[in-house]
Parts: sequence; C-alpha cells; structure tokens
Amino acid sequence: MEIRQVKDNKKRYLPLLLLADEQEDMIDRYLERGTMYILEDGGVKGECVVTDEGGGVLELKNIATDPSCRSMGYGRALIAFIAARYRGTYSVLQVGTGDSPLTVPFYEKCGFVRSHRVKNFFTDHYDHPIYECGVRLTDMIYFRRDL
Repeated sequence: MEIRQVKDNKKRYLPLLLLADEQEDMIDRYLERGTMYILEDGGVKGECVVTDEGGGVLELKNIATDPSCRSMGYGRALIAFIAARYRGTYSVLQVGTGDSPLTVPFYEKCGFVRSHRVKNFFTDHYDHPIYECGVRLTDMIYFRRDL
C-alpha cells in the first residue's frame, strides 16, 4: 500500500471524488486549493483532499474508497496518514458530512467527535436532493479530531 500526493490533473480522479461529493461544481470549490492524496494497493483504492482553513485547522474536504474495496481499512489508512503527516503543522483535523448512518460511525471510529452543525447546507448548496443510506441529507455535521 502506498499513499502519494497528486499535484497535477486532479480531475482524472473525478469518478472517485464524486463518490464522496456528488456535485462537480462543489468539488471545484476546493479541489485546486486543496492537497490531494491517492492510496494505491494494486491500483487506486481511495483518495482524499485536505484544505488549510486557517487558525491551525486542516479540513478533510473529500475522502472516498472504491466501492469494491470498502470495509478493507483504506479510508482509515488515509485518515491515519493525514493525521501523521500534518501533526505539528495543524492542531485540528475537521470534516463535514451529512448526518448519515454510514459516515457518522466511520468518523467516530476514526477518533472524531461532533463539533457543530451548519443548518440546511445540503439543501442550500446542491441542485438536487442528496440521499445516503435512504436518509435525505439537509444539515452539514462537523467533526473534529485533535492532531
């Protein structure tokens, strides 16, 4: 398993990026200013994008694992890599997600705790309803983890 930074042509990973953020213009808001990493293990298995939000906060804007490789530890490996890579440079790693029975337990298992909520984020910023595990996402739930 190898994790490496992608500096050019980040959109070549758009199909994977769209698994975590299903509207391309929303990805466009952070992709170029963010730092992208891919995890390879006999091919690309996952990716993530992090951004500097100021004040010592690093935000995980996008993290996705190939659907055929879920529950194999690749998402956790990416988060562990990011935490180790940025420890000492940033004090907090945060992530915003929908209030979904799929993502919330994943982040909690990775050591994140609930921080705050942005009301109606998904309904205000996306041009279509977003569903995950049969749940319509409305608010963005933020989680934080000390680095």
